[in-house]
Amino acid sequence: MASNPFINDNEETLMSEINMTPLVDVMLVLLMIFLVTLPVMHHAIKLDLPQASNPKTEIKPTQIKLTLQADGVVLLDQQAVDDATLRAHFLAAAKVEPQPEVHLYADRAVRYEHIARVMSAAQSGGLAKIGFITQPDKPAS
Repeated sequence: MASNPFINDNEETLMSEINMTPLVDVMLVLLMIFLVTLPVMHHAIKLDLPQASNPKTEIKPTQIKLTLQADGVVLLDQQAVDDATLRAHFLAAAKVEPQPEVHLYADRAVRYEHIARVMSAAQSGGLAKIGFITQPDKPAS
C-alpha cells in the first residue's frame, strides 16, 4: 500500500485505492472456464463418410389438369368427365413412369366434398402427387 507523507498514520482516512483481489479472482475463474471449455468446443472425430450421388432426372413428369367448377362438374383437359372415366384415367396414368402430377384447379365456391371425391379417386387410382393451383392475391392499389 502506498502511503501519503502528508497524512498522519494515526488518523483514520478513507482508502482511495481499488481493491484488485476480487477482480483478479474473477478473471482467474473465467480464464479457467475458458481453458476447460475450449478443447471441448473444437473436439472433432475424423470419419470417412460415404459419398452419395444424386443423378439429376431430365424427365419431367406430365401434368393432369383437373378443373372443379362450383357446381361439382369435373373437367379433365377442358372436357367434362364422370367419376368412372376419371378413375379409369387415374389408373392408366399411375402406370406411367415417372408418375404424373395432378394439378387441381378448384373454384372458390366448390364444396369440399367434391374436392375430397376427386382426391380420393386419385389416391385410389395410385396417384400420390396432387397440387392445388391458386391465384395469387392482387396487390392493393
